[in-house]
Amino acid sequence: MRVTRYPRIRERLVPALASRLINEIRDLAVTVTNLPTVTLSPAPYDNYLLATALAGSADFLVTGDKRDLLPIKLFEGTRIVTVREFLTLTGRLG
Repeated sequence: MRVTRYPRIRERLVPALASRLINEIRDLAVTVTNLPTVTLSPAPYDNYLLATALAGSADFLVTGDKRDLLPIKLFEGTRIVTVREFLTLTGRLG
């Protein structure tokens, strides 16, 4: 929800649509607890994303973090991809 308030996001996603998408994600989301300790990312504050992916056995971690997360590419079976890559891989983008 916090990210939808970033100026770069707001210029592409109107607040009403952002709220609807957040509600849809909540309906589909799987809550994970007892996150493992992960220290792989060069940016320590990103390690919780890797821990969440691991705990949830995620197939994909979709991010725009070109500096820290995307270079990892694969973490414990989770592919780290951009939105465009994800849409292409899942057949939602030509």
